[in-house]
Amino acid sequence: MVRTTGFHPVNGGSIPPGDDKRAVVGFTAAFFVAYLSCVNRAYELHLNPGKDPYYGSQSSTGELHMNKVVLHATDLDGFLTGEDKQKVSQAHILYEQAINLFAKIEKGDHESHQAITSLTPTFEKIGRYLKEVVAHEDRIHVYSFETPQVQHGAASRLISKLRDPKTQHEEFLYYVQRAYELLFAHVYADRALPKKRSIVTKTPVTLPIQNYAIHKIPDVDSLIENTVMCVMLRGALLPSMIISKEIEEYSSTGFVTPFALFKIKRDDSKIESNMDYLLDLDRSFFDLESLEGKDLIFADPMNATGGSLVTIVKYITTQGIKPKSIKFINVISALKGALRVVRALENAEVYTLWMDPVLNEKAYILPGLGDAGDRLNGADESDNPRNMIQLMADYGTNITNLYRAQVREIEETVLGRNGN
Repeated sequence: MVRTTGFHPVNGGSIPPGDDKRAVVGFTAAFFVAYLSCVNRAYELHLNPGKDPYYGSQSSTGELHMNKVVLHATDLDGFLTGEDKQKVSQAHILYEQAINLFAKIEKGDHESHQAITSLTPTFEKIGRYLKEVVAHEDRIHVYSFETPQVQHGAASRLISKLRDPKTQHEEFLYYVQRAYELLFAHVYADRALPKKRSIVTKTPVTLPIQNYAIHKIPDVDSLIENTVMCVMLRGALLPSMIISKEIEEYSSTGFVTPFALFKIKRDDSKIESNMDYLLDLDRSFFDLESLEGKDLIFADPMNATGGSLVTIVKYITTQGIKPKSIKFINVISALKGALRVVRALENAEVYTLWMDPVLNEKAYILPGLGDAGDRLNGADESDNPRNMIQLMADYGTNITNLYRAQVREIEETVLGRNGN
């Protein structure tokens, strides 16, 4: 898989200058082809600025983004039906009741205790409403809406710990891992039951003879063997590694998913109603052809607006690639983001451990848990964001050793299969 310093017209990926000098030496001809491709594309867009909203498009200010895919919030809202917008609006009305209680709790006066007591029925009302909305959406799956009630306590405890500002980095990583183990079971293992396969395990006990044990687990091979793990950098890196590890351990062959890495961010200087989503092709690493006919998995802890996922998938499909399916696996999803995804992408399903009702004007989920990317990876310096290899190094040896097969696969994706 060749990587160049410019957009590659075939594989869709590149290595930014300086990220890996070995990968760019000797590729002058490939770079020249890529450069001509970019120039031709820019010229086409100059002549036809509205031709393609998903590749190298112009921003609302008329700026041309070279090697960037740009999607606007207005494009996203265009996917929602009038009924969808009414449902989102009703969720806001219900959540306003909770916000009014928050204000009373913050005062710390005699009304605070009563307000705290009122929170439970208020959130129960919001939960019932969200469950009613999702009941009509066969491609939105909420763990606590679909599993037996006896299982809800585990998910609720995890979400409460993730929301808590006192949950520090190491604990946050632990609870995210636990959350994705539950999600994997919900997305794959539960679907495979009652079909099972047996694992023969050699134990450390050798007296009176070498001992073995038999364990039966759900047979998920047919559900996972066609998957590609798609990573929306940077907050989705560790969750993607966790899901890939679960697939490896459930697979009868030790299958390690291929990875496709997408550098995408939203313009946080804007508000939710006019947000831009920017896919940076120069800092993404993927082979377009390897996505054809595949079951794509996106594991992002938070689905606020759905904009990043829609931007990536719309870009892929406009390049003539047709994935077999798309699974978007979240710890928390906002109602609006979930609806946008399934309206915009006909073969996408949303799986979430928890659903929150609304977004604030900065497109953060309420009540949410803050910036999941920062809480997982630490904050980047604005003028010096870390690349993929640096992010994995920052996780430390405990994480990289635990997910060593996934780390190796990601390294090969970034550096090229031959490592040159």
